[in-house]
Amino acid sequence: MIRTLNGIKETVNFEQGSSLILYNNDECESYPNHWHPAIEIIMPLENSYKAVCGGVSFDLQVGDVLLIAPGTLHRLHAPKVGRRMILQADFSLLSHLKEFDSIMSIIIPAVCINAQNYPEIHAEIEQIMRCILDEYFGSSPLKEALIYSYMIRMIVLIGRQYTHNVKDSELQDNKHHEYIEKFLFVCDYINKHFDESLTLDQVAAIAGFSKYYFTRLFKQFTGVSFYKYLNRRRIMYAEQLLITRELSITEVAIRSGFGNLSAFIRMFKLLKNCTPTEFRILYQSIDQPLNNCEDDD
Repeated sequence: MIRTLNGIKETVNFEQGSSLILYNNDECESYPNHWHPAIEIIMPLENSYKAVCGGVSFDLQVGDVLLIAPGTLHRLHAPKVGRRMILQADFSLLSHLKEFDSIMSIIIPAVCINAQNYPEIHAEIEQIMRCILDEYFGSSPLKEALIYSYMIRMIVLIGRQYTHNVKDSELQDNKHHEYIEKFLFVCDYINKHFDESLTLDQVAAIAGFSKYYFTRLFKQFTGVSFYKYLNRRRIMYAEQLLITRELSITEVAIRSGFGNLSAFIRMFKLLKNCTPTEFRILYQSIDQPLNNCEDDD
């Protein structure tokens, strides 16, 4: 399935004039650590499948849907017999939509939608994937536009389910909706201004809350503290600079919003378990062979 692998970067070979590709894959072939700028969505159709994304292992069963965020280092392990659909799409076409960056922060590095973890939306998302499969291999016009609309529907379902699970016993139902909208705006604001000198006081004021109330609600909504969310977003951007640009580590730190090099290196190592230099070397490593029928580890 991987056609072009330069080091560990896969060049996704979309067909001419297209921005997505779907494999109805039944190959007994496993793929080593690699990454690509495209979003990848996998659903086993027959037998199981295993993926390791950003160090997190996912054992997929028939009907489970795995979304892998763009730029995530991942490897795939196939059983001797089985079939799965693997969709790769240019996510930049969707990333400019309002609130999509905020939703993607939920997905990073990957999220598995199955009946156990997401019982409310799993059946619909599985059906969406089957509709994508039929549409892709059908002959109807405008099929690519329809497939992107299916992807938008899928990501919105995940985002809404996540926000639905955010509860505050002190909030009435009408306040709950108001606060969800407000924190989606806050996350969007951070995603657009992370390279600036943002402070907790400043963003709390933008949201219209006291610093202490904002701190509690923000962690409840995102699952992490304000500064962890901010630093995680900065490190995400730094990863892309380290991979795609020939910049010094100091320049990457400055462009990512860090005030000094030592703070950048310390935070990068805390979140990625390696230094920026080690990360760059990893993503520029030499070609790796593809192994057939690799056993799960």
